[in-house]
Amino acid sequence: MKRNVLIVLAIVALACVAFVQNKSGLEAKALPTETGPQKDMLAPSFSLKGLDGETYNVGGRSDKVLMLNFWASWCSPCKAEAPDLKYLYEKYKDQFDLYSVNVTKYDKPDKAKAFVDEYGLTNPILMDENGDVYQTYRGIAFPTNFLIDKNGVVREVIVGIKPVKELERIVQKLIKE
Repeated sequence: MKRNVLIVLAIVALACVAFVQNKSGLEAKALPTETGPQKDMLAPSFSLKGLDGETYNVGGRSDKVLMLNFWASWCSPCKAEAPDLKYLYEKYKDQFDLYSVNVTKYDKPDKAKAFVDEYGLTNPILMDENGDVYQTYRGIAFPTNFLIDKNGVVREVIVGIKPVKELERIVQKLIKE
C-alpha cells in the first residue's frame, strides 16, 4: 500500500514539474508599448532614402538585428569607427543590418559619398537631409548608435565609440536572442 502511494506521489510530482516547465516556456517576454529612442523602448519608425536610391524603413519586427549609426563625414570618431562597422557588417550581414544614417543637415552629400568611398562601406547609407530622424532619436553627438533587436526594441544606445570587440559581443548576444 505504501509503495503504491509513493508511486502515485512521484507521478504527481513529475507532472507538476513538467507543467511548470512547459508553462514557463510558453510565456513570451512582454514587449514594451512605448516608443522612443531609449533602451527597452520600441524604436521610432521612419523611412529614408539611401545613397543607392532605395527607401529603407525602420520600425517594428524584423528578421535581423539592426544597428542605426548616426554620423557625419567631418566627425573624427566616426572616421575611427568606420573600419570597425565595416568589419561587423561584413561578418554578420546575414543576421545583422547596419544602416549608417548620414545627418546631412550637418554635412554635405558629396562629402558623405566621399567618406563612404574612402572607407569602402558596403552597408546601406541613409541620408537624413533635414535631420528629422536624428532629432526624433534625440541625437546629441556623432557617432550615436542604436542597437535594435528583432522585435524592434532598442537594446543599447551608444554615444561615441566602443571597442569593436565590445560591439561584436553586443551584436552576437542580440543575434542569439
